[in-house]
Amino acid sequence: MIRKRSGTRGEGGPARGRLRAALGGATTVLLTATALAALPQTTAHAADTLGAAAAEKGRYFGAAVAANHLGETQYAATLDREFNSVTPENEMKWDAVEPNRGSFSFSRADQIVDHAQGKGMKVRGHTLVWHSQLPGWVSGLGATDLRSAMNNHITQVMTHYKGEIHSWDVVNEAFQDGGSGARRSSPFQDKLGDGFIEEAFRTARAADPNAKLCYNDYNTDGVNAKSNAVYTMVRDFKSRGVPIDCVGFQSHFNPNSPVPSDYRANLQRFADLGVDVQITELDIEGSGQAQATNYGNVVRACLAVTRCTGITVWGIPDKYSWRSSGTPLLFDDNYNKKPAYDAALSALGGTPGDPGDPGGPGDPTAACTATYSTAEQWSGGYNGKVTITAGGSPITGWSVDVTLASPQQVVSVWNGSPTSNGNVMTVRSTWNGSLAAGASTSFGFTVNGGTTPPPQVGACTAS
Repeated sequence: MIRKRSGTRGEGGPARGRLRAALGGATTVLLTATALAALPQTTAHAADTLGAAAAEKGRYFGAAVAANHLGETQYAATLDREFNSVTPENEMKWDAVEPNRGSFSFSRADQIVDHAQGKGMKVRGHTLVWHSQLPGWVSGLGATDLRSAMNNHITQVMTHYKGEIHSWDVVNEAFQDGGSGARRSSPFQDKLGDGFIEEAFRTARAADPNAKLCYNDYNTDGVNAKSNAVYTMVRDFKSRGVPIDCVGFQSHFNPNSPVPSDYRANLQRFADLGVDVQITELDIEGSGQAQATNYGNVVRACLAVTRCTGITVWGIPDKYSWRSSGTPLLFDDNYNKKPAYDAALSALGGTPGDPGDPGGPGDPTAACTATYSTAEQWSGGYNGKVTITAGGSPITGWSVDVTLASPQQVVSVWNGSPTSNGNVMTVRSTWNGSLAAGASTSFGFTVNGGTTPPPQVGACTAS
């Protein structure tokens, strides 16, 4: 069924349904769909992917998604294969959808929602009221105007997506770290006082009565002063009929902030208040078996709590993580499944590592590798070089995605045939596609518009 979004005012214009991309010229979505249609179709057993295994347990397993990566074939293919829920990484935050007061722009968020709907995925909304990523005009408002702007923002964004978002992070990170349990200083807290959270939830319920309304925070994964303060607020809201349906636990872990021993018990105590609990931004720094064990423990903790309805990992491959140096996700830079992936899938009751599964031992994308180096560099640009090396078998062709950061632009390519989709350039072999096992070739390109950051080079796909 193709739904039509409720109308909104401002830059976003009248809302459109799933056919928006085809009718309105969203080139990235169209090209992605075309590219995916050309890929070999692989049918996995129901419990051989994260989303399917979670669904068998009555839960979702989602990923945070960036619109500018959807044009990368392997990114979109991994998302579509493995996950059954998405969260826009930045595209629904205040600075993205209402950069100027009363002027709304939903195009990048719509791109993610349309992609998810086209693949039968659920969508989490993130986030409506947060102290960070606010446009400058918000902080300059007096109390009366700020209250009006907050309620209008919630109403307009939720109305635009009414019926299409299963859970909203209505208020995000409103409590301080440390042992005080106090509220965090923010324009909302400082000018509207403690009541702004309750008001935001009541406004959200009026905007979309059927969406789950969540409070979301970090460093609340175990029992501590911060989680106790959130617990007290949720208990108060439930006792007074304030509409709150769920609590999100971000669950960003690393060696200095490991998975707490009382993680499951903490989730359960919130669930006992009569709210769902969701793991909303999971990433765990590390590698190998230690990281795998932690991922498995988090998944099992969620499964042990009846009202833990789903898990979202904050990204897909390590290279696009906000903590990329800590390699915290389930797929490496080349979209290979890590031991952490197998541990998460096993904890869900799935079967990892079947030969021939995408990303598994029989994956044809493992038949070549791509490595990047900067050949020459000057004040306004550089020449980049990508070396392609065949694996243990000969190949007859190859392709590689190269992602550039704005305002960088490719002005020439040699030894390869390029096509562009936004900031993603896909380069395919020309005369140099046939390589013996272990043999190498290369292609190059010239970039103008700056020298940093370096391009992100995706995995090599062989034919």
